[in-house]
Amino acid sequence: MEEATSTYQAALTPHAEQLLRARGITEAEAATYRLGVVADPYPGHERQVGRLAIPYLAHDGHPLTVRFRCLEEHDHRAFQHGKYNTLKDDPPRLYGVDAIHRASDEIHVTEGELDALTLRRVGLHAIGVPGAALWQPRHRRMLAGFSRVWVWGDPDEAGAELVTRISRSLRTAQGVRLRDGDVTETYVAGGADALLSLCPSATRNPQAYALAT
Repeated sequence: MEEATSTYQAALTPHAEQLLRARGITEAEAATYRLGVVADPYPGHERQVGRLAIPYLAHDGHPLTVRFRCLEEHDHRAFQHGKYNTLKDDPPRLYGVDAIHRASDEIHVTEGELDALTLRRVGLHAIGVPGAALWQPRHRRMLAGFSRVWVWGDPDEAGAELVTRISRSLRTAQGVRLRDGDVTETYVAGGADALLSLCPSATRNPQAYALAT
């Protein structure tokens, strides 16, 4: 997995960089989180050619797995593929588990990996669930020690499902109401203040992810 991640990271294309910039993700952040593009696929990754590679890094930085995102903004169903793809038989994981080790009393959960990076940019310890339906009962144990778990579900039915699932698993969970799009869309439209105003009592640590900025 390390070799694949390094190869994809080195193949990050201008097209992918443009997509990331449109979401506020800087070149430094892309390097920190080892984002890349599948140009020369490793065995089992052949169907992911041309996709954004998003490695799931352990708390010490080594890659555990990788998910793939289509770089085109089109109707993915019409092209008979998903917007995101997971490796076959790979169990659902939480993205950005290093935040669990860095955070103290509070942690934030987003619906998706790139949204987690957005919250980190504004100084919040954040992890991502790779889809509303992929929250697992075992994930509860990873977050059970936090006094507050803020859940940033997208403003749609799937997002409401994510908030409900996590709230049923954790008494300390509380949903954050997004009104004008998902986390990243809210950030792009209104900057850090637009996000922080939705969760004013959350504890910020602007230096938490200094390497990413």
